[in-house]
Amino acid sequence: MKYAEIISRMTLEEKASLTSGKDFWQSMDIGRLGIGSMFLADGPHGIRKQAAAADHLGLNPSIPATCFPTAATVANSWNEALGEEIGEFLGKEAVAQKVNVLLGPGVNMKRNPLCGRNFEYFSEDPYLAGKIAAGYIRGIQAQGISACVKHFCVNNQEERRMAIDTVVDERTLREIYLTAFEIAVKEGRTKSIMSSYNRLNGSYTNENIHIMQDILRGEWGFNGVVVTDWGGSNDRVAGLIAGNELEMPTTAGETNEEIIEAVKSGRLKEEVLDQCVDRLLELTFTTEEVYKKSQKEFSKEKHHKMAQRVAEESIVMLKNEENILPIKKGTKLAVIGDFAEKPRYQGAGSSIVNPTILHNALDCFKEAEFNSIGYEPGFERYGKKNKKKIEKACELAKKADVILLYIGLDEATEAEGLDRQNMKIPENQVELLNALYEVNQNIVVVLSCGSAVEMPWIKKVKGLLHGYLGGQAGSRAMLRVLAGDVNPSGKLAETYPVHYEDTSSFNNFPGKEVSVEYRESIYIGYRYYDTANIEVLFPFGYGLSYTTFEYLDIKVSEDKVTFKIKNSGSVAGAEVAQLYVGCSSNEIFRPKKELKGFAKVFINPGETKTVTIAFDDKTFRYFNVKTNKWEIEQSDYKIMIGASSSDIRLIDSVFIEGTDAPNPYNKELLPSYYSSKVSKVNVEEFEKLLGHKVPASKWDKTKPLGYNDTIAQCQYAKGWFARFAFYMISFAYWFLRKIGKRMTANVIMMSIYHMPFRGIARMTGGVANMPMVDGILMIANGHFFKGLSHLLRERNKLVKKNKSNEAIAEVVKES
Repeated sequence: MKYAEIISRMTLEEKASLTSGKDFWQSMDIGRLGIGSMFLADGPHGIRKQAAAADHLGLNPSIPATCFPTAATVANSWNEALGEEIGEFLGKEAVAQKVNVLLGPGVNMKRNPLCGRNFEYFSEDPYLAGKIAAGYIRGIQAQGISACVKHFCVNNQEERRMAIDTVVDERTLREIYLTAFEIAVKEGRTKSIMSSYNRLNGSYTNENIHIMQDILRGEWGFNGVVVTDWGGSNDRVAGLIAGNELEMPTTAGETNEEIIEAVKSGRLKEEVLDQCVDRLLELTFTTEEVYKKSQKEFSKEKHHKMAQRVAEESIVMLKNEENILPIKKGTKLAVIGDFAEKPRYQGAGSSIVNPTILHNALDCFKEAEFNSIGYEPGFERYGKKNKKKIEKACELAKKADVILLYIGLDEATEAEGLDRQNMKIPENQVELLNALYEVNQNIVVVLSCGSAVEMPWIKKVKGLLHGYLGGQAGSRAMLRVLAGDVNPSGKLAETYPVHYEDTSSFNNFPGKEVSVEYRESIYIGYRYYDTANIEVLFPFGYGLSYTTFEYLDIKVSEDKVTFKIKNSGSVAGAEVAQLYVGCSSNEIFRPKKELKGFAKVFINPGETKTVTIAFDDKTFRYFNVKTNKWEIEQSDYKIMIGASSSDIRLIDSVFIEGTDAPNPYNKELLPSYYSSKVSKVNVEEFEKLLGHKVPASKWDKTKPLGYNDTIAQCQYAKGWFARFAFYMISFAYWFLRKIGKRMTANVIMMSIYHMPFRGIARMTGGVANMPMVDGILMIANGHFFKGLSHLLRERNKLVKKNKSNEAIAEVVKES
C-alpha cells in the first residue's frame, strides 16, 4: 500500500469514516492527519456545483458554468480529439470551482430509445461511446483532477432504477454493456468510476464480485476508486468487500458503525478496509495537488466559443430536399416554434447546468443577415393545444418563402428518473406542422431533443437539421449551419427506427416490477436492424453534407485498412469514415456488421486524402462463455468502409487465424439468436442462452415489504395507511400532469414513487436512519401503532445522538 504509514496512525473509526461522505457532495476529512475533503460535482456536460441547498435532482441552481452540448450531441461529432478538448475545458472549470472529482462522462448503452437519460449517454455502440469517453477522461484528468465514468453498469432504464434486477447473459454483458467501460479504464485511465443503482443478475452492482473484482480490477487492472451513485448503497459492508471505496452522500455515521462492527466480528477483514482507504487517499492527495498552485479563472467568452464549436461539429443534417439548405440570401423567413425563443439546450435532472451565457435563435437572427419577417411561438411548450397560436403561425407562414420550424421534446419529457412514454414529439407540435404545410410547403425543421423520435411527418418537410441538445451556444451554431457558414459534419450515433415497435427490446422494456430481461442479447441498435433486415428511418452513422465524398482504393492487411476519400463537391467539409467488420462464419451467432473504427477527415473541394484505420484488440474478438474469455473465430472477415452502417462504400476481406476455442452454443437450441429474429424470444430459449433459470419477474404480493421494495409496491401493502399513501401519491402525480405541472409531477415520480424504502435513509443525509425505516415498514406491513411508536422512538434517539455529536465536535473544535 502506498499510504501504509498514514493508515497505521488511523483509528478504526477514522478509517470507516473516510468511506462515506461528509455531506451531500464532499468526502470526509481527517484534519489531524492532513487529509482533506474531496468535492464531487455533477459534470457530464458542465459543472454543477451547488453552493447551498444541495440536491441530486437538479431542483436548486448551481454556480454558473459553461453548458456544453450533452454527450448524445457530442457523439454525433464522431471526433475523439474533440472529446478530449471538451474534457480539458471541463477540467479547467472544475479546477476554478475547486472540484476534485467530476461525475462523468456517462457511457451506458442506448439499449432502448425511451430511456429517460439517453441524452446523457453517447451511443448505442460501445466502441464509439468508449472512444469518445476516453477522450473526455484524458482531457479532464490532464487538469489534475479526476473524471468519474458512470454508471457501472447495465443501467439502461430509469423506472425503478434503484431496485430493478437486470438479467443479461455473460457474452452480451461483455460485448455490449462493458466494452465502453473497458475502453474508459484502459485508454482513458479514469481515476474513478460510479457504480449504478441497479442489480445485475441478482446482486447490486457495487456488491457484485464478478464485475467489481474479476473484471474491473482483475482483467482491466483498475486501481482507482469506485463511488456509489447517490443513495445507491444497499449493504455497505458487502460493497466494501467488493471494492466500493466511497459511499455518497453521507449517512451521518450510520454505515460507518456497520463497518466497525463488521471488522470486529470478522465479517470484514481490516486489511480489505485498509486497501479501500489507501485508494481513497491516493485519489484525495493527487486531486489536491492542483490546488497548491496559483489558480486562474477561466475565460467565459473563450469557453462559450468552444461550446459553440462543439455544437457546430455535432449538428446532423438529416434531410435537404431540393437543396433548400443552406438558406439563400434574401429569402424571406418565418421563424416559428417556441424553442426558437426558449431553446431546449440540455437535459433535466442531476446534470442541469446554470449557463454562463445563453443564446436563443431570435437574438441570433437579429445579429445575422437573414431576412426574418417575424416570429410566432405556434404551440404551447408542454403540450397544451392552442388553436389561436397555430392560426397566427399560419398567417405569418403565408408571407414567407421558407418556414424555419423549431420543434422537439420539452424538459419534462426527457429527464433523469423516468423514461419516456413513447417516441413521438408532442401532438400539438405535429398539428402545427400539418397546418403550416397546408399554407406553405417550404418547411425546414430545426429539431431539439436528446434522443431518437419517430417522424411520421417527415415527408412534409424539405429540410431537417437535428441539433440534439446543443448547450448554451447551440442556437448560434445552428444559425451558422443554416446560413452555410458551417458545413454540417455530424452523423447519428444511434439508429432512428421507423416505429418504436421495430426495436429489439420493445417487448422487454422497461422492467416494471422485479427485473428486466435482456432477451435480445447482443442485438441492439444497428446490430439488430442491419442483421434482421428491419427498415429504419435513419441508419446509425447517417448524416448529410453540403458537399459530396467519394471513397476509393481500399487496401487491407492483417493490422489495418487503408483507403482514400475525395471531396467531389464544391464546398470544404469533413467526412466521418466508418469501419465495420463482419465475420463470414455462421458457427457463432453474430451481428452482420459491427463498428470497429472510425476517422473524421476534413477535405477541401477536389482534394483526395488517404485514411488509415488500424485494427486493435477489439476488431475480431467475441466473448466465449465456455472458455470465459475473449476469443477469435477463425474465418474470413469482411472489411467494410461506409458513410453509415447502411451506406457501405468499399468492401474487402481478410483471413484471420482463430484461437481454436470450442463453440459455446448449440444452434438448434438458439434459433432466434442465429436468425437474429430476437424481438419475441420465449423464456425457454432465453434460459438456454443464460445457462440458468430466469428469476421471477413479478412482485410476490404475499410477502411483507422490505428495504429494497419501492413506494410503488405500497399498493399491495397489508397496512391501510401505506395503501392510502400510495393512492394519494398516484393522485397527486395524475393531478399535477392534468393541470400542466409536469415538471413537479416528475419530481414525485423520481424522488418518491420509484424510491426503495432504504433510500429514505440513504438519500436524506442522516435525517432518517435504517431503524426509522424499520418503523415505516412496520406501518406499511399492517402494524400501524407498533410501527409509529418505533418510528418516533428511533427518531428521538437519532435527534439526541446528533445533538451529542454536535456538542462533542464543538468541544474538539475549541480545544
